[in-house]
Amino acid sequence: MSSIYNCPHCGKKSFNPWKKAMAGQLNSPGKVCMECGQKCVNGRGATIFNAVFSVICLALVVFIYLKSQSFWGTEFEWIAFYEVPLLVGVILLKFIVPRLVNAFFFRLEPAIRIDSVK
Repeated sequence: MSSIYNCPHCGKKSFNPWKKAMAGQLNSPGKVCMECGQKCVNGRGATIFNAVFSVICLALVVFIYLKSQSFWGTEFEWIAFYEVPLLVGVILLKFIVPRLVNAFFFRLEPAIRIDSVK
C-alpha cells in the first residue's frame, strides 16, 4: 500500500491509510513517521468524533438491554431474541468505525502526548 498522507512534521508522504487509522486520537501515543521519526496522531476532530460515537454506542447498548428486558412494553419483543448479536455488533462497531473514519477523513497532527522514557 502506497503512502498518500503527509507527515505534519516533515511534509513528506509517509503514511498510508492503514497506518493513519492506527495512529489514534490525541490521547494515543501515535505512529512514527518513517521519514523524520516524529510521532503523529489524528487531530482534534478525530478525538471529538470518537467521543461522540462512543457515547452513542453506550446509549444504544443501554437501550437494547432495557428493551430486551421488557421494561417498557412488548412492542420490541424481537430484540430479546437478538440481544446478544446486537450488543456484539454495537461493540464491534465502536472499535471499527472510528478507525475507518480516522483512515480517510481527519488530518494528521503532531503528537502532544508526553510519554515517560524507560
